[in-house]
This record gives sequence, structure tokens and C-alpha cells, in this order.
Amino acid sequence: MAPKKAKRRQQQGEGGSSNVFSMFEQSQIQEYKEAFTIIDQNRDGIISKDDLRDVLATMGQLNVKNEELEAMVKEASGPINFTVFLTMFGEKLKGADPEDVIVSAFKVLDPEGTGSIKKEFLEELLTTQCDRFTAEEMANLWAAFPPDVAGNVDYKNICYVITHGEDKEEE
Repeated sequence: MAPKKAKRRQQQGEGGSSNVFSMFEQSQIQEYKEAFTIIDQNRDGIISKDDLRDVLATMGQLNVKNEELEAMVKEASGPINFTVFLTMFGEKLKGADPEDVIVSAFKVLDPEGTGSIKKEFLEELLTTQCDRFTAEEMANLWAAFPPDVAGNVDYKNICYVITHGEDKEEE
């Protein structure tokens, strides 16, 4: 059973890597590769805490706490090779958290686990909390994600579009 799991992870990794490389122009990938090579001080193909400490020291930051370095490395789900490095940049540049993180945030608003929340409730939250949505932004949201006849909004679809950039085809 273990080999199946390993194979599945490998296939997902390969799919992810081809996806991430398609997010960038070839010149951008080359620039990120150069940056990766600079950060990978010991040239082992993996960015480690020690690599981060060394590169920060070359930039004059000599007293970086171990906890800070650990937090940086833990932003990745595993060892930071070039593909993971590129993926991390892609996620940061897209400005969105991974889909599961966004769905989990919406689930807090959906205690029954229906996969949807009331339009009025979502609108109230978005227009009264934190970075408040304007009337125009709300109109754009409802144009892109119209509620169903009962006034429910499919937040899983919203999360998908935020992280993948296009609407799921319903056929």
C-alpha cells in the first residue's frame, strides 16, 4: 500500500510542477532559478535554515532568530527544492491562500456544512468588517457568483475561482 501512496504523491507533484512552470515566462523562471541558486548557499538543491541564515548574513542581517528561520522554512509543505520555491512564489504573486485554507475559512460561517451561505449574511460581513467591500464590488461579486433561488451562495465555487482563476464548468 505504501508504494501506491508514494506513486500518487509523485504524480500530484509532477502535475503541480508543470502547472507552476506554466505560470511564468521563461525569463522569469530563469530569474527565479538564479535567486534560488544564490539562496541555496551549500548547493545541495534544497533551501534550508542554514542557507537562509547564510544568505541573510551576506545581506547584513546577522542576528536572525532561529524561530524566524524555522517559520520561513515551514511555509513550505516539505523540503524547498526549486519547484517548491517557484510554487511558493506563484502562490504569493497570485495573492491567494491555497484553496483548502480559503474553504476552511468559509466553513466557519457554515456550521451545518452545506457548502453555501446566505447572500445577505455574506454581504453583511463583506460590507461591515475589515477591508469593507463597496457597493460596486458587491455588485461585481453577485454578477460573478449569483446566489441560487433560495438566496444561497456556493462558497466552494468562489474558492475555486479565487485559486484557479476560472469558473467551474457546470455541464
